[in-house]
Amino acid sequence: MTTQRQKAVARALTATIPRAPYFDAQAIRSAAGARHMRGLSPEAALWLATLAHIRHRYTDYDTLRDEGYERDEARFFVLDEVNAVLDRWGATRQLVSEPGEDARETDDL
Repeated sequence: MTTQRQKAVARALTATIPRAPYFDAQAIRSAAGARHMRGLSPEAALWLATLAHIRHRYTDYDTLRDEGYERDEARFFVLDEVNAVLDRWGATRQLVSEPGEDARETDDL
């Protein structure tokens, strides 16, 4: 049985990353439904799950962390790779970084 939250996450996925491959979409949907994400809106949970999935599966983030880079440093170095995957998936959002600022998200790019 599908819950209302699961349906909302599925709708958010279709609206936010419409061309995500099925395998990736399933993993992201599952992560967005995790217990620690329940306090977030379905859209926020989906976005955070998407970024984490891309970061760990499609970038060198984990290698950078293993090499001793701090979380924010590693995230900075993989920013372009994350955005490239988001572009391929037809994302309506991206991450941007401005000098002296941490990466932040933008809508409707």
